[in-house]
Amino acid sequence: MTDFFRFKAPNRQKCKLYGFREEGGLLRYETEISEGQFLLRVEIAGGEVKTALTDTVTGEPYTLHLVEDAVGAFVGSVREAYGAELEKIAERCFETEIFHGEQTKRLIAHIAQAYGDAPEYLWEKFPDNAAVRRADNGKWYAALLTVERKKLGLADEGTAEILDVRMQPEELDLYADGKRYFRGYHMNKKHWATVVLDETLSDGEVFGLVEESYRLAADRK
Repeated sequence: MTDFFRFKAPNRQKCKLYGFREEGGLLRYETEISEGQFLLRVEIAGGEVKTALTDTVTGEPYTLHLVEDAVGAFVGSVREAYGAELEKIAERCFETEIFHGEQTKRLIAHIAQAYGDAPEYLWEKFPDNAAVRRADNGKWYAALLTVERKKLGLADEGTAEILDVRMQPEELDLYADGKRYFRGYHMNKKHWATVVLDETLSDGEVFGLVEESYRLAADRK
């Protein structure tokens, strides 16, 4: 189920047009599948999607379709019907959203307004990584990546959305502290800095880093 809704965010208006009901801030939808043998319930809370299948004759929950090792014609047909309905919901009720952090979204909007550029998703194996480059010379001035926090040397678990920007070596030596500023993740560690887009830095500071990186990416003649 996870893959259907990966990198997607629900559009409440589209959900309601599809048939979802809003109840206490949640969106709920029910439909019969497999020729009426099962009732599929879908619940959306924030960006999280939960589903449940119920046998319409017995009223008992059905879960074999979620068991990878479960085989056979019947469970295969249920799994196919279940997947087909979720795929329709993902296509008609959700919109693509690679990055989920609010500061990342604000940064992307700022870059579009200030420079007219948009993230480019260049790596099929890493769909949640993107580069931003100047339109005039094609040089990168920002990269947006999703990484495990531990890979930055941070103690807490989970992932982080990060920004890579160009920086003068002397400034990088001054700022890099392993807490707020890091040497470029997957970049040249003398000329690129990394910051975490989790409100640790203010928007003004982040936007300023991008502005300087944009300037450094200009052709020098």
